[in-house]
Amino acid sequence: QVQLVESGGGLVQAGNSLRLSCANSGRTFNWWVVAWFRQAPGKEREFVAAINLSGGGTNYADSVKGRFTVSRNNAKTTVYLQMNALKPEDTAVYYCAAGLPKAVVSSASYNYWGQGTQVTVSS
Repeated sequence: QVQLVESGGGLVQAGNSLRLSCANSGRTFNWWVVAWFRQAPGKEREFVAAINLSGGGTNYADSVKGRFTVSRNNAKTTVYLQMNALKPEDTAVYYCAAGLPKAVVSSASYNYWGQGTQVTVSS
């Protein structure tokens, strides 16, 4: 079983940075894709970024390109989301998800989800 635990959320001012972590405490998943999604109040869950743990390839939503970076540790047990130049519109609950998605940007494609971590960006 894959068990994902997010951490690193918090309250920051606009322009500052945060780094989120997604740790897998279950069986190895080093050939899978791990993605970050976010959901703001009253909005649908949206794709943020993803990384292929095997090859290291990455994908980003247009809204975060150039500001966010997704990466993994060498053991492929933890995935990070470095968020720079944060904006108030980045405020949301951030979730990591893992699986073998048919569509990387589709939340329905992922089998395993973490509990989420709140990110709040003040103006």
